[in-house]
Amino acid sequence: MLSTGKRRQVTLCRITDETAMSGRDLRGFITSHRADDLEKLTLRLRDGLGSSKYKPVQYEQLQAMLEAKRITSQHIEEKVRRTQQAAKESREGSLLRQHRPVWAREYQRLARALEKAELELQNFLEQRGRQDGGDGGHDGGVIAEMLGEKLLLQADRGSFQLATVDPVLQLREDLQYRLDRIHVTAPQHNEWEQILQQVCFVKEQQEAVEDKLQTESLALEQDLASLGIEEAHGEGSDGTANLQEVSEEILSSECPYPELSAFLIHAFHALSQKYQERLRSVEQRLEGLDRHCGWPPEEHLRFQLTVGQYSPELRNHRHLYMDILQRLYPDMPRQELNQHERSWDWYRFTLAQRKAVVQGWQRDRAELLLKAQVTLEEARQQHQQQCALQDDRRHQEHICGQLRDKLQQWRAHQEEVAQLEAAIAERRREEEEERMKREQERELAKRTRQKEQVKQFYSELSRRREDMQRRDEERLRELRSVMEEQARSDKERVQFREELLLQRREDKEARDLQKLKDEEEREDRLQALRNQVAVVADADPERMMGDTKAWKGRQQPAEEEFVLQRPLYHLNTYTDTQIVSDPRVRIEQALRQAGLHNTLYAKEVLSTVQPPRPPRRDMQSTAFKS
Repeated sequence: MLSTGKRRQVTLCRITDETAMSGRDLRGFITSHRADDLEKLTLRLRDGLGSSKYKPVQYEQLQAMLEAKRITSQHIEEKVRRTQQAAKESREGSLLRQHRPVWAREYQRLARALEKAELELQNFLEQRGRQDGGDGGHDGGVIAEMLGEKLLLQADRGSFQLATVDPVLQLREDLQYRLDRIHVTAPQHNEWEQILQQVCFVKEQQEAVEDKLQTESLALEQDLASLGIEEAHGEGSDGTANLQEVSEEILSSECPYPELSAFLIHAFHALSQKYQERLRSVEQRLEGLDRHCGWPPEEHLRFQLTVGQYSPELRNHRHLYMDILQRLYPDMPRQELNQHERSWDWYRFTLAQRKAVVQGWQRDRAELLLKAQVTLEEARQQHQQQCALQDDRRHQEHICGQLRDKLQQWRAHQEEVAQLEAAIAERRREEEEERMKREQERELAKRTRQKEQVKQFYSELSRRREDMQRRDEERLRELRSVMEEQARSDKERVQFREELLLQRREDKEARDLQKLKDEEEREDRLQALRNQVAVVADADPERMMGDTKAWKGRQQPAEEEFVLQRPLYHLNTYTDTQIVSDPRVRIEQALRQAGLHNTLYAKEVLSTVQPPRPPRRDMQSTAFKS
């Protein structure tokens, strides 16, 4: 039997071996450490003591997750940018589709006008050439000179194209051919340097030609401006506004009654004074306005032609021509375009009002002149009758009185008409001012509404940030409470595990001692059995070398006895007839014989074949059914 010290040493060796095999150092695990604060846990992790609460950070995994999030964000941003670009392109396409019919109509109109003008000019020149061909007059020479100048311009245009445009096109084709050859042969730097020098030389020549053409164009424009065509046209249009005081026909006509002549002259003076005051008020409004509304003549002409392309009957015409104006003037803000449009509308309205005043004056003057002539003719006839018939003087005076009454009544009517026209013009001007004021108020209200929307957006954004901060703080408090509870639970678990480990160690030592005791008792019993079965027979070599009875029984078997074999228990299953009658078995056997049992066709066919008897409801699985 082993001594107590020896058994204790064996037990300690076994515990050490088991600990080494499990891969854990129990002496390092059993510590007197208590996790009271975060600093002690940090020191414990740094010293290499494991913990189930804190795990090492997987920086590669976090970096991969961050990269995936960044790529996803980039994809979303790219999708939003593509969506915005598609919306912008769709909006641009819609505007261009609305512009194209207008441009097509304008192009057709201009083409028809150009053809008509060229045809009329050609017919006029041919007609005058035929009429003046035989006379040989000055007009015929001028027309022949114009035709010769036209042919000369065509020849100059052809020579200019041959000298400047064709070489550039030929050089472009040559460069395109050389660029295509780069993919076939290796380029030579010396040859490319010569080509670049040639291109630069051609570019300098083209710039010089363009500068020369620009200089000639400016000179021609100055020559045309010096002719005074536009000034003469402007003076002709403004000359209609010069109101005459009294018609020469009235002043030079003979009137037998000085009072009637003075009355007619006073009527003309009153009419002229009334329309001069109205025209003066219109001219005062025109003093602050320019013919081109503060823009250069070319820019204003382009603006006027662009707006004229879109008729008011066209739907959304103002939005369309404002869009094309913003394309023509990209550096000009929309507010300036609106201001120029209002100035131009006001200028046209003032011109129309001045034209209406002049037309009204011409109409009233013609009516007054006609009535004055009729009145003078009647007065002369009355005077002749008065001279011829003194007896009818009273009747003549009565007629003159009637004529004066009619003239006064007509004057009252004319004054009333003039007042009504002035009131209408004033109302139109007030309506125009009210419309402009309403537009300004709408713009101001729109800007105020936009500012309010921006303010509401920022307030909503700050509120959302505060809510998010509050939720984060609440979540942080919850996590801290959970962490404290977990730390307390971990502490209790560690203490429980220590006690359990100590109890297991004591139980294991007791079992080891009991096992040693049982082993000693077993050895004693085995020794007693060995002593009991020890050899006590004598040696018999013949028996030892002879056959045994079992061998003889196998070599000479006797008549076997019939033993009835019965199953240990009853089986409830299918017979071979029932199995063969199943169509699924027959189909599978046929597919196996054909070598098709592993194909998709066999799987599909077998999945569609129904069993001869439907399965029971309690044997059907609902785990994979939604």
